[in-house]
Amino acid sequence: MQFTRPIPVRQFADHFNLKIIGNQDLMITGINEIHKVRPGDITFVDSQKYYHKSVYSSASAIIIDQITDFPEGKALLIADKPFEVYNQIARDHYPFQPVTSTTESDCTVGKNTIIEPNVIIGHRVVIGDDCYIQAGSYIGNDTVIGDRSIIQAGALIGTDAFYFKKENGRYIKWHSCGRVIIQNDVVVGAGCTINRGVSGETIIGEGSKLDSQVHLGHGVVVGKHCLLAAQVGIGGKTIIGDESVIYGQVGIAQNLHIGAGTVILAKSGVSKNLDGGKVYFGYPAAEAREKYKELAALRMMLEQEMYSKVY
Repeated sequence: MQFTRPIPVRQFADHFNLKIIGNQDLMITGINEIHKVRPGDITFVDSQKYYHKSVYSSASAIIIDQITDFPEGKALLIADKPFEVYNQIARDHYPFQPVTSTTESDCTVGKNTIIEPNVIIGHRVVIGDDCYIQAGSYIGNDTVIGDRSIIQAGALIGTDAFYFKKENGRYIKWHSCGRVIIQNDVVVGAGCTINRGVSGETIIGEGSKLDSQVHLGHGVVVGKHCLLAAQVGIGGKTIIGDESVIYGQVGIAQNLHIGAGTVILAKSGVSKNLDGGKVYFGYPAAEAREKYKELAALRMMLEQEMYSKVY
C-alpha cells in the first residue's frame, strides 16, 4: 500500500516510541509485507529465520525485534512486538471503512455499464466502460474493474485476506489494505470469491476468464488470457503465468510461481513451482505423461500380484 504522501521514518519512531538504527532521514512511501516490498516501503520481521530476507529486501525500513546486520542506507526500528506496530500503521493510514449504502458516492462507473439490482459497490471503486455487473455481486472498497468486464451473479470481490498471525495460542487478524485489480475483458463467474491483498494487489490479467466458484487468495496474480474452471482454489501470493489453463477443482498452494502456458488437469494438487508450457496432473502435480506412466506401472504391478496369487 502506498501512503498518500511520503512520511519521515522518524515520525513512526516517535509515534510508537521506537529506537532507530541506521538512516534516520529516510522518507517512507508505503507499507508492505515482505513478499511485496518495494524501495521506500516499511515492513516488519519478528523471526530470526527471516531476518536476512527482510533486511536485504527492497524495503527501506524494517520494524524488527532486535538489532542485526543490515545494508547501508536502510533503517531498523526496534520494537518488542513488530507485528503489532506494523498492523497499527496499516490501520492508521488505511482505516476500516464499512459500506453503508448500496452504492457509495465516491465510486466511479463508466459509460454504458449495466449494474443489476442488489449489487453492493464500496468506497473508491472504479468500474470501466461497457461492463456488466450481475445481481447480488459485492465489489469491495478500492476495487478497480477494467472495460468490457463481466461480473456474474453473487461474485464476492475485494473480501478481506485470510491472513492471521498466531500469538499466545490465538490467531490475530492482519488488517487488509490491499486492492483487487481486474483488467479489461475479464469474466468473473458466478459465486467466485476474490480476496484483496494484505497490503499489495490481487490482479486478474486482461482477457482472463474465471468459471463459477473460483477462489483467489490475497495477492494472487493471474496473467493475461488464462482460463480457470470451476472450483479452482489458489493460495495467497501465487502467480499464474499468461495463457495458462487450469481445469476444475485444482488446488494450488500459496507463494508459488506457475509458468506461462501451463495446463493443469482436473483435481490436481500443486505444491511447488511449475515450469511453463507443460501439462500437469495428479497430487503432487507432475508432468502428465510421467504421471500416467506411474499409474500404468502401478496397475501392472497390482495385476501381476493378483495373477501370482491365483496361480
